[in-house]
Formats: sequence, C-alpha cells, structure tokens
Amino acid sequence: MGIIVGSQTRLVVQGITGREGSFHALNNRRYGTNVVAGVTPGKGGQDVEGIPVFDTVSQAVVATQANTSLVFVPPRFAVDAIYEAVDAGIQTVICVTEGIPAHDMLLAWHWVRERGAVLVGPNCPGVCTPGQANVGIIPADIFAEGSVGVVSRSGTLTYQLGKELADMGIGNSSIVGIGGDPIVGSNFIDVLARFEEDPDTDMVVMVGEIGGAEEEKAAAWVADNMNKPVIGYVAGLTAPPGKQMGHAGAIISGSSGTAASKVEALREAGIEVGKNPTEVARIVAEQRGVTVG
Repeated sequence: MGIIVGSQTRLVVQGITGREGSFHALNNRRYGTNVVAGVTPGKGGQDVEGIPVFDTVSQAVVATQANTSLVFVPPRFAVDAIYEAVDAGIQTVICVTEGIPAHDMLLAWHWVRERGAVLVGPNCPGVCTPGQANVGIIPADIFAEGSVGVVSRSGTLTYQLGKELADMGIGNSSIVGIGGDPIVGSNFIDVLARFEEDPDTDMVVMVGEIGGAEEEKAAAWVADNMNKPVIGYVAGLTAPPGKQMGHAGAIISGSSGTAASKVEALREAGIEVGKNPTEVARIVAEQRGVTVG
C-alpha cells in the first residue's frame, strides 16, 4: 500500500468529461487504478467508457464510496472543486491544475488542513505507487516496483530519474510530485515524514529546484527526524538571479532560493547530492550495492 495512493484508492475525477480529464482518467484506469466515478456539473447520468458521471462529488461519494479525487478543473474553478471534494468527505485530493492564484491556494491550504484531509498540488504531476495505482499524469509504465521513495517539485526530472533507476533494476515504493507553485498542499516535509513511517520504503530521493526555501527546511527536518537515507538533487544551478524558470515558485530573489544555497543546506544535513538525475541514480545504486556498468 502506497503512502498516499494504492490498492485502497477509489478515485473520482473532477472534470472527467473534458479532454484532459477523460484522457488521464482512462489512462489511470488502464494502469490499474480503481477509477469509480467522474464529476462534471450538468452531465450527471452520462458515462466515460463505463465510468459513471455525477453532477456533484457528494453524489459520487454516496454512490461509489470514492475516497480520492483527481482535479482536472480550469484554474478559476479549481479551488472550489477542492473545497467541494473535502466537503463531500474525500480524504485525499490531487490537483494537477496549473495557474491557480496563490492567494486562493493560501486560503485553501489552511481550510484543507483544518479538516484533516491530504492535498497534493496544484500544478503537480500526481502520485503513483508502482503496481498499484497512478493518480495524475505520471507516465507510470516507466517506473518499477521497489523500495525507493521519490518526492519532487519537478515532473519531468522525476520521470527521467525513475527511468534511470528502473534501467538499473531499482524500483520505487511511491512517487509524489508535490508541484512547483509557491503554495502547494503538501510540502517536502509532509511527504518525507510519510516515507519515514512507511515500511515499504527504505531510501528516499528528494528532487528540488530553485526558488523558495522548502529544500532548506526539509534538510533541517531530515537531519533531526529521519533515519532512512535521503539522496538529493536540485535543478537550476545555472539559473540567473531574478529570473523565473518554469514553475511559478522557481524564482530566485537576491541570495535566497539559489540552487547552490539549497545544495549546501542538503549537504550540511548529511544528504548526498547528485549533480544531475543520472548521477543521483548512480548514487542510489551504489548505496544499494547495485553494480553500475
């Protein structure tokens, strides 16, 4: 059973009748995820290749006992979709929507936490437990089952890392893309704490990037609280100050948020840091006693 999704997941997809929602809902189902329902207001009673569609999340929960939501809703409505899901009793919400205003997410962050639910994202690739469930847009077939946890702000770097690990015969327990916005529902520490308690995880790879101070905070937390080995990587070593790079949260302000400062903090916490995903995979292999050709 994964740390956030797994064989127990009963998924409802909000926005399932849209192009992206239907494509990824069906892709998740093909992987083995138990997709039990979809929600699009005004389209209740329809279905998407056998997945029943409801007008509200509450109706979907009552009819299907859904416990996890995947949000494929446009930015202006996405926060309301998060509120609706948690109000309906959904305990895990994964929001892939990009472009949600930071102020709206700040309010949603507090609201979700107060109700004890788990929010991953927004602007994230989702969560995958290889061999059990894939919720989001992660190309899950490139990952293998194993015991290395991955938590990352970057989707594409995670995919590269997972492929390189799989090519070395190393699999993953869970992959969590937390998202690259300034405010996300789950941060590095939230996920690292879950991996530390997870009996199926014996090592963790943390993939960071420029901007903010979440990697530095995570490094301090790892030094004080984590017994399992953590391997780090920080993207953006050549990014110029004051230049936003890709994600909304990936912006350097003065001397704060640089890749160099993050790498230094990780190393001071005893975390070995790779210069690129290939080197990270090699470090993982070496620490696990896997011969790398």
